[in-house]
Order: sequence, then structure tokens, then C-alpha cells
Amino acid sequence: MSGTAGTVAPEKGERIAKRLSRAGICSRREAERWIADGRVTIDGRRITTPATLVTEASLIAVDGKPVAEPDQTRLWRYHKPEGVICTTRDPEGRSTVFDHLPKAMPRVMLIGRLDVASEGLLLLTNDGEVARRLELPATGWVRRYRVRVFGTPDEAALAKLADGVTVDGIAYGAIQAHLDRIQGDNAWLTVALAEGRNREVRKAMEHLGLRVNRLIRTSYGPFQLGNLPRDAVDEVSPRVVADQIRGEKRKGATARRPRRKIADKAHSSFSAPGNEEGGLKRRPAGKPAGQGARKPAKPRADRRR
Repeated sequence: MSGTAGTVAPEKGERIAKRLSRAGICSRREAERWIADGRVTIDGRRITTPATLVTEASLIAVDGKPVAEPDQTRLWRYHKPEGVICTTRDPEGRSTVFDHLPKAMPRVMLIGRLDVASEGLLLLTNDGEVARRLELPATGWVRRYRVRVFGTPDEAALAKLADGVTVDGIAYGAIQAHLDRIQGDNAWLTVALAEGRNREVRKAMEHLGLRVNRLIRTSYGPFQLGNLPRDAVDEVSPRVVADQIRGEKRKGATARRPRRKIADKAHSSFSAPGNEEGGLKRRPAGKPAGQGARKPAKPRADRRR
């Protein structure tokens, strides 16, 4: 094929930006920048649009180096400590998630993020398309948090968050928040949401007059933090990854459940921590749990900050 858009029938190819993302070497946005900079060639011809279609027979290169076919999709759980940045590199020189990962790991991308002051479960993958899809609110994957706030929560006000809330002109979707216990001047809450916007939990709590002083993500979709040690990495078994990714493809964005029901279900599963098995939400009786993940990798001493 030539290096111009439209030379391959749509049903016989995929966009080059998507292929590069699936190969795990960049995101779609990065691919678009690389193409605009003239760094990408197909069958020896430089391309100018990320809409260019490629097939399995296409010879793709970036900066003259061949791009291999996408590997099998892999997924890891990581227990992010407080103070670690969710970015590839930080201009201020602060410690990033990628500084803490084992050197033997391939290039990976974050699925969702946590702010520097938050801790808990992060998912990482070598497949940019999977990362992009699982971050979308349309996927319906619920994020669950254990939140400590300074102040005395009003349980009626917490319940109203399930109808959504607007803070500083930004409309947030349903947030299910439950008071667990009062501890001196602080209170512990269980919070579940499906959007996961930037600092959403903190802003919602501030709107209610509460200051978050600790935030731990305990699960992301079907994957649980469980007993994964701080700063440890644990690869999810290929069988579980394939099962979850196939499930999301079958459902599609149109199968998204109502947010209120998602949030209610999320709280019930969080309230029973015994329902966790190897970091994956326990399946109904009679179905295999299927986690089979490797033991958590011990962080390298020279990579801790």
C-alpha cells in the first residue's frame, strides 16, 4: 500500500495512530504528533495523516526503526504510595510511578491516574487502546475509594451526591458516599464513582465542607487492591485479562448501566472485603476466580525514593 489515506479499504485496515497505540510505543496523541513531525513511514513512504490505514502486511517504521506487531495485551496492578507522581517524567524532579517499576517491565501506560497526595490501586498496560477504552466513563467501570476527611459529615448531604453535584461550574456524575465511622476530628467514608475526573472526590468533599486528608483507591472495575503491598507490582494472569477485555468489547458503550445502580452495587462489594481473591472481584459460586497472578514483585531498593 502507499503512504496516503484511503489506499486501503476501511474494512481491511486500521488507522496508523491506533496501530501504534496498540503496539504500546505511544498514545494516539503522541502518534499524531509523530506523524505531523514526519517521523512515521509506511512501506518506506512518509505519511502525513493519522487516518492513514494499515494492514498486517504494512511495514511501519518510526524514525527509520521498524515497529513490531502488537504484543499480547498485558495488565499489572500497582500500589501507588502517597507522594508519587502519575506522569512519565516530572520537570520538578519528583518521583514518578515509572521510577518505581521494575526495570524488566516493558513500556506501559497508566489506566486512570491518582493525584500526588493519593495512594492505592493503579492499573498499567502495554496496550494503549486498552488503556484508552478502560478510562472512558462509557465503560462503566467503578472506582472505589477509602477516604478520610477532616470534619463531621452530614449523611443526608452525602446521600445527595448520588444525584450528581456541580462544583465551580463543573458538573460531576453520581458519587456514592457512605459514612463508615467517626474518629476524633476525622471521619472515614467509602466512596464510589464511575467518571474519575481530576480530583473529583476531593472537590466533592470540599463542596460539603470536608477536607480530605487521606485517599486510597481500593478498586478499579473488577480489579482490587487487596493485600498488594505498598510500592509493589503484580501482573494479572493473561486468562483474566483476556476475559475482562473480551467482556468490555461485547458490552460496548451502549451497555452502560445507570450510574445510581453502579454506585450502589460498588458500595455493597466494597463493604465485603472478603469478596476479594488475588486482586480480582470474586465471581459468583460455580465460576472460576481466574486470577492466578504472580506474587507481588518486591520493589528494587535503588528505585525507591
